[in-house]
Amino acid sequence: MPRKDIAIFGAGGFGLEVAMLIEQINMDKHEWNLIGFFDDGVPAGKTVNEWQVLGGVNDLNAWSRPLAVAFALGIPKTKQAIVNKIDNSKLWFPTLVHPSAVMGFPKYVDIGHGSIVCAGSIITTNIHIGRFVIINLACTVGHETEIGDFCSFMPTCNISGEVIIGTASFWGTGAKVINRCTIGDHTTIGAGAVVINDLPSDVTAAGVPAKIIKSGA
Repeated sequence: MPRKDIAIFGAGGFGLEVAMLIEQINMDKHEWNLIGFFDDGVPAGKTVNEWQVLGGVNDLNAWSRPLAVAFALGIPKTKQAIVNKIDNSKLWFPTLVHPSAVMGFPKYVDIGHGSIVCAGSIITTNIHIGRFVIINLACTVGHETEIGDFCSFMPTCNISGEVIIGTASFWGTGAKVINRCTIGDHTTIGAGAVVINDLPSDVTAAGVPAKIIKSGA
């Protein structure tokens, strides 16, 4: 069966890690043909590792053949803004899961399109993960958790069971939340923070235990 063409939007460090993830999927399933990167901030024609930057959003919208696109953008607001500019019906957005990730039974784990689950992560059971979510290296997501669209979790985040996380939240490296907490939309959790209470939308929280240090987008 021929490999499907795929490109990565975002030619930075996480883009390189997504390229690695795709190559490691291919070692297991021979599924993808990585054709290169798109990035509005990097000149077209530049080589990143062995792959070329093919252009930016306008070039992607003008692409004339079927193409899968993975969004390697860690900042939720940036990721959402770029996704909202895409209007090419030839493009589609696969869910990418590293072969080493531990996943619950598929009928009890729902992951939206465009989401990425990186190496060493554990997704247990009765979980809903929205669209264009990043679960970075060695994260854990406990039972009966709901994660909204466009969220990004940096490496080694731990999400306990029965947690509800709104859209476009950003979690720094090593952040944790205990069970049965609700986190609002567009909320930032600082690296190493431990969330033990509900948090509203549009705040930044940091520390152990996590406290609100900034309000407003």
